Amino acid sequence: MRVLVESSPKKVFVAALEWPGLVRAGKDEPLAVESLLEHLPRYAVVAAAAGEVIPEDGVAVDVVERHEGGSGTAFGVPGVTGDADRRPVDAGEARRLAAIVAASWAELDRVAATAPEALRKGPRGGGRDTSKVVKHVNEADTAYAQVMGIKASAHDRAAVLAMREAMLDVLRQPSDGSPIAGRRWTPRYAARRIAWHALDHAWEIEDRTEC
Repeated sequence: MRVLVESSPKKVFVAALEWPGLVRAGKDEPLAVESLLEHLPRYAVVAAAAGEVIPEDGVAVDVVERHEGGSGTAFGVPGVTGDADRRPVDAGEARRLAAIVAASWAELDRVAATAPEALRKGPRGGGRDTSKVVKHVNEADTAYAQVMGIKASAHDRAAVLAMREAMLDVLRQPSDGSPIAGRRWTPRYAARRIAWHALDHAWEIEDRTEC
């Protein structure tokens, strides 16, 4: 599995370049890689919903890019656009990226719908309960939409769904790998960032649900 490593003194992210949203962090690179491999079964559910199959056992991690992160990395956001993220995206790959992003949002919706409102407090996600976690993701998506040249809001469910569809429409378009709307994010990086945020918080809700 080809991965990109983004490092800061406080936190390291490892991102699977062919699998949007499969991004995990740790205090150092080995711990981040360990977390990524541990999350393969959870990610496999998302991949399957998008019509994809990801190997879960015997996966060898191949670091093809290493980058120095910044303050965002240390804070907890994977913000590096790598060389591989600037590759062209043909029509088939564009549909695949969009499908995985859609499946990531669907996983967040599924988890949130079955979770209790009150979540266990502690270091994994702090003190936000389920509805506030979902609200945070939706509000972040409005900022992501703007980076993609889309005006959007998250004031109600209909607006959230319309925003998501507009973002997916952009991701479904073939690209030469240039930043979307002439801004900052390439299609591959946009798919990774959007899917990562949805899944990171879906898994947070699961991890903080009292058994």
